[in-house]
Amino acid sequence: MSQATTAPGAPAAHQAPAAAPAPLSGPMLFVAALMLAAANFIAVLNMTIANVAVPNIAGALGAAASQGTWVITSFAVGEAITVPLTGWFAARFGAVRVFVVSMVLFGIFSILCGLSTSIGMLVVMRVFQGLSGGPLMPLSQTLMLRIFPKDKAGTAIGIWSMTTLIAPVVGPILGGWLVDDFTWNWVFLINAPIAIGFGLGAWKMLKHYQDAPVRNPFDKVGLVLLLVWVVALQLVLDEGKNLDWFASSQIVALTIIAVVGFAAFLIWELHEKHPVVDLRVFRHRGFNASVITVSVAYAAFFGVSVLTPLWLQSFMGYTATDAGLATAWTGVTALFVAPIVANSKRDPRALVFFGVLWMALVTLWRTVANSDMAFWDIAIPLAVMGFALPFFFIPTSGIALGSVEEREMDSAAGLMNFLRTLSGAFATSVVTTVWANQTTRNHAELVGLADRDGSVTQMLTQSGAPPEVATQVVDYLIVSQSGMLSTNQVMTGIAVMFFIAAAIIWIAPKPTRTIEPGAGGH
Repeated sequence: MSQATTAPGAPAAHQAPAAAPAPLSGPMLFVAALMLAAANFIAVLNMTIANVAVPNIAGALGAAASQGTWVITSFAVGEAITVPLTGWFAARFGAVRVFVVSMVLFGIFSILCGLSTSIGMLVVMRVFQGLSGGPLMPLSQTLMLRIFPKDKAGTAIGIWSMTTLIAPVVGPILGGWLVDDFTWNWVFLINAPIAIGFGLGAWKMLKHYQDAPVRNPFDKVGLVLLLVWVVALQLVLDEGKNLDWFASSQIVALTIIAVVGFAAFLIWELHEKHPVVDLRVFRHRGFNASVITVSVAYAAFFGVSVLTPLWLQSFMGYTATDAGLATAWTGVTALFVAPIVANSKRDPRALVFFGVLWMALVTLWRTVANSDMAFWDIAIPLAVMGFALPFFFIPTSGIALGSVEEREMDSAAGLMNFLRTLSGAFATSVVTTVWANQTTRNHAELVGLADRDGSVTQMLTQSGAPPEVATQVVDYLIVSQSGMLSTNQVMTGIAVMFFIAAAIIWIAPKPTRTIEPGAGGH
């Protein structure tokens, strides 16, 4: 896909149209696509790869477990700040330059994370790692479209989409393996050769696709307001469960700051001539419908991805690696279907509806799970769900970016990735909180029902078990079934979210064009 000849706000009266560079082909296209896909992969991977390493990191650096969780929160905060700013960065400095600098900085800060000698140093380096990694997701997407021939735009989106969906699943598996067989440092160091090597290689291959920078005034107020509400909201989502949500005055204060800051940000950016975040892309109905669909469906998908390993490790006796291997089947099957969906000529709204509806039905299938299930009883439904992922993710990205003007693509991709990331963080907080509360509630109800007359305990005692052992056995069964019931109950709620997302996509008008330069959407 070729680049636009002018960027937002650039005066066009005295500019002659520049010849757009031709799309890549052959081995050059393959290598460039690999670099861009790898950039998106490591950016998304680092949202989850450190999760399983937190206890090891806290122990190695002499920190409390509660301090260790800041390793996750700090990265999420940094990333949430720069993802929506991608459009402004790309217009100001050029998309290729921002992408390359972000890649190299991501690699450097990954090294500094791995070499950290204190929890404070690691948290600060993770913030900078998140700041540098934020632009990688949207820019890898839009640059992928620039280097591919326009008739292969679906393939470009398919490749990018698969890295986005598979990376969160691979993260815990890779993180668990690195921690178990090596040290926690390698969870971060593994990024460095990919980020720095591919970043420098990308500049050599893609510098001809560099935009002409636009020197618009810097929206300082908009940036400050963005920082305030995004940081406050991310802290609420990450720390809410640990602080018992609104029972904590800290969470209440952060929520008020986030709401007031967001309202002020909206008002300012919609009236600012040169906003730091271009919210005007939301005037396109197709973009709105796609983004809402992606946000709701991705939140549901992320909820399944978080809940499954949590249940397996808490109640089914799985290790982090084994739980990761079970959930990995979702990504394996998705890879087989992605090329078919990417090249489909059908109405993309119908493809999205079919894919999200499929995910809803599979989630309903999982609401009848029980604690006697073996590995493949758990893995097969996840593998079946994987077939639906490309139908959901690839066409929604196509509709969204096909609905905006060429000059708005970087901003649109940044906002879409920001809202998708935010929906994943929201889903994680809500799902884990509701699941824990439901487990406690189910336990209280089952205690009153199980062994009401003491016959089970008496039977165990008569078989030779000491009274305290018999009581422990009964309690273990109650705890196990409480977790199983709450898992099924939350899965029911997630299925409802999928059904809602499937309906939302029909708000989008039927696409009248493919993603190509120079055409706007409405």
